This record gives sequence, structure tokens and C-alpha cells, in this order.
Amino acid sequence: MTDPSSRDASPDGGVHEEFDDVDPDPVADDAGGPGDAGGSPAVAVATALLLGVLGPVIALASGVAVFAIDAAAGGLSLVASVVLTLILGQYVAFGGLAVGYLAWRGLDRRGIVSYLGVRVPSLKELGIVLGGWVVILILVLVVSTIVQLLGTETAANQSAELAMGNPAIIPLFVAASFLVIGPCEEILYRGVVQGRLRESLPAAPSILLSAAIFATIHVMALTGGLSARLTTVAILFVPSLVFGAVYEYTENLVVPALLHGLHNAVIFTVLYVTVTQLDPSDMPAALGFLPV
Repeated sequence: MTDPSSRDASPDGGVHEEFDDVDPDPVADDAGGPGDAGGSPAVAVATALLLGVLGPVIALASGVAVFAIDAAAGGLSLVASVVLTLILGQYVAFGGLAVGYLAWRGLDRRGIVSYLGVRVPSLKELGIVLGGWVVILILVLVVSTIVQLLGTETAANQSAELAMGNPAIIPLFVAASFLVIGPCEEILYRGVVQGRLRESLPAAPSILLSAAIFATIHVMALTGGLSARLTTVAILFVPSLVFGAVYEYTENLVVPALLHGLHNAVIFTVLYVTVTQLDPSDMPAALGFLPV
């Protein structure tokens, strides 16, 4: 990915576009605010960490809001509760935070689209989505096998547990993977967190740091002991790296969003088949494959 602060318009409709709408402000630059065009690596890392943690905090607060709404309504249906949680915990907590941050920096709608790199994927990019998923499949199988051989315990994912206990809502999770989870989490963690790091750091550390932040925040969505959670976070780091590498290569946020959605959708589909057709104990060790 080229430096977001110096993107030029490209003939293929890419994301390289200079931020003409952003007025330089040396004071704000030091804080990573409006007009920021790179800045020190320390400021970039601090900003990325703040945004990366703030998203889940807002999502956690939205969970409390859903609980309050459920109590006030006298009990929501499971589907209504899940939909409301997705709207508040994804669209607002992740997507809203990402767009709000870029708007705070002085970008209008066109500037935000340009910064993030949002465009209809080409056939080549769709091929990258499929190829990226195969890479994730192979890597996670390898890592999960190593974890099994070491006898290390892994944590369970709350969404996966909910899906296995209520298989009727799994199709909802499959659809949400593409329409909600993939886009919202990628706009924050690849588009904004990785993008902000990329303004001050080379590609490799930007991808590594954003992947580490993204994988680590999943601790909140896991159940089990600390050791099990850390092991699972290490496994989740693998697809996170691929998401980041794909975004860096294509400079099109839609590509990692689709890849993320495909990854989760496949996992939920496997869960559905397992719960409805097989004994859950027959689930392969690849339940290191957890929704991300």
C-alpha cells in the first residue's frame, strides 16, 4: 500500500488520491488529528492502538444497551437480539468509529472512500479473495495441528457457541459475515488502523501491528482460561496477517472485507453441518478455525 498521505488518482479508479480537502495544521498533526500527513511512528502506533481498543469498548457498551432494550421490551427474540447486537456492535462500534475518525480528520465522503480504497473488485481481485482463503485454510490447519500436537488448550468463541446452541440462527451469521462483520471490522482494522500506521511506517510493521491489535481484541469474545485465550489469539493472528497483506497488495478495502466474510461464512457453515448432521465431538481440530 502506498503512503495514504500522498495518494494520487489512478486511472483504474484506485485509491491514490491526494487529500486536497484536508487543511494542514501543524499542531493537529502532532496529535494525529485533522490534516495529519504521516507524523511520528510513535503517534501513529498510539493512534492505532487507541482506535483498535476503542472499537471493542464501544461494542461492549452496545451489548449493555441491547441488554437494557431487551429488559425494557420484556424479552426480545434471539434473532432480534442478534440483529440489534450486530447493528450496534458492528456498524456503530467499528464502522461508525472508523468513519467518525476520518471525518474528524477533515475528510468528506469522497475523501473517506479514497482513503480507505473502496471500489468494485476486479476479476483478479476476486481471484485474490479465493486464493487468500486457501492460504488461510492451509496456514490455520498447520498452526492448529501444531497446537494439537503440543496439547495446548484453545478457547471457545462466544459467537460459535451461540451458533452451535441455536443452529437455526447460523444462516443469519453466514449472511452477516459478508454484510456486517467483514465490512465493519475491515474498515476499522485494515482501513483505518493499518492505514494510519501505513502513513508513518513501512508495509511489513504496519501489517504486523494491525494484525496483532485485531487478533488481541478478540480476547473479549473468547471463553476459557488465559492460556487458552492466548493460544487462540495466536491462531487468529494468522488470518489477520493475510487480511492485511491482501489489503496492502490490492489497496482495495472490499477485497479483505470479502475475504474476511468468506472465512467466517465457511466456519459458520461447517458449524451448521456439524451441529445438524454430525456429533459435535466429531468437529475436526480445525476448530482452531474460529470466526474473526
